[in-house]
Amino acid sequence: MTVTATELWQLSAVELAATIRSREASCRQVVDAHLRRIEEVNPAVNAVVVVLGEEARQAADAADRAVTAGEELPRLHGVPFTIKDAIDLAGTPTTQGLRALGQVYPARDAPAVERLKAAGAIPIGRTNLAAATVRWHCESELWGATVNPWDRSRTPGASSGGDAVAVATGMTPLGLGSDGLGSLRWPAQCCGISTLKPTLGRIPDASSVPGLAAVPIGVQLTAVVGPMARRVADLRVALEVMAGPNWRDPWSVPAPLRGPELGRPVRVALVVDPAGQGTAPQVQDGVRTAGAALAEAGYVVEEVEPPSVEAAARAELAMYNTAEMRAGWDMMRPLCGPETVRFLTDFYEAAGDPDPVATMQGFTTRHSLLRAWGEFQQTHPLIVAPIGTDVPFRVGTDLDDGAVAATIRSMRMAMAVNTLGLPAVAVPVGIRDGLPQVVQVIGPRYREDLCLDAAAALEDLLGVLTPIDPQ
Repeated sequence: MTVTATELWQLSAVELAATIRSREASCRQVVDAHLRRIEEVNPAVNAVVVVLGEEARQAADAADRAVTAGEELPRLHGVPFTIKDAIDLAGTPTTQGLRALGQVYPARDAPAVERLKAAGAIPIGRTNLAAATVRWHCESELWGATVNPWDRSRTPGASSGGDAVAVATGMTPLGLGSDGLGSLRWPAQCCGISTLKPTLGRIPDASSVPGLAAVPIGVQLTAVVGPMARRVADLRVALEVMAGPNWRDPWSVPAPLRGPELGRPVRVALVVDPAGQGTAPQVQDGVRTAGAALAEAGYVVEEVEPPSVEAAARAELAMYNTAEMRAGWDMMRPLCGPETVRFLTDFYEAAGDPDPVATMQGFTTRHSLLRAWGEFQQTHPLIVAPIGTDVPFRVGTDLDDGAVAATIRSMRMAMAVNTLGLPAVAVPVGIRDGLPQVVQVIGPRYREDLCLDAAAALEDLLGVLTPIDPQ
């Protein structure tokens, strides 16, 4: 069947690359189709905050000349992608959603952006985020709020909410976001898409913006960049393109993309209610659906929990509650609006008074739990669990009295994964009460391949939920 321009925005990144390679569509047609989709849909959701229309068209025309000349084409040749406005893209400011940073331009692309562009992908837009990347609702002081395309009354998640919505609505086949407190996986849950939070050091991350390059140690150990997409195959290709060491990121490592084969069948730990603190029925139902599907796919699934989930989550709070981090936020406070200040005030109230002993204990806990989870994953290499244990909260409620502490509790499993630097793939498994159900598949360090294999099995059995038109 011939691919028409009106269908192009519905295709995955891998499908678009194949379509371009087979000359069923040109790079310019692909880019134009997505730019039209942005023009049609973005006013309703406010996900893409900077549209790089002219630059993308010029890049597409150059890419088409390479096709015509019969050149060897890279893997993502002509495929559009968007970039969260906290990740450097040369020629555009890295604002982090703050008015004060509206004219702060990086000297060069972030390493992940460099590698996507080298693979032929074409930037078409910058996407919205939580101001300063510190809130679980996507609202920035510079760009305003992003809307959940499933239900306007619910959060789209954050901080990578703009990319999640852009992917979910077909404005882009591939987004690039970041995750320090669940910021890739929580928007994926809210918007019904897939994402990969890689192992710490798997995908290099660095900024050339003065001030942003100096990263506190707690953030160094927990925050990563990763791809967002509608199909698991796109995550796999994006990982292969972006992974590998880079001198700009001292944590980056040359780990192989596929580890040794495991004995079959692979055992999966199913975690329905992490640490027994309560999980919404909608979320529990999604986790059980995923468990049943993996059992059907040949995995051995058992309801068993890795060690000390709550302690792992609390360790990240301690690692973020250092005197260094607090001093940094105090310096940023004058640059931030009242919502961001309120979030940080409540976040640190939940974290408790800064205590050097407690801080050091957080880092010690991380080390001991890495060993404990490593031992657990000798017998249960994969863990399937909720991302947030509650459904997306209603817009405007996340800063109510006690709400930040409640969200921290809901995000305990996501935060535990950040503390330990483990890989996780978020994948949709269904819809209930009009909202998507998405689980995370967690693997051992540097075993993204195992996570992606299981997520692909879930996708094969349960299907995909997007793209959708905003409701």
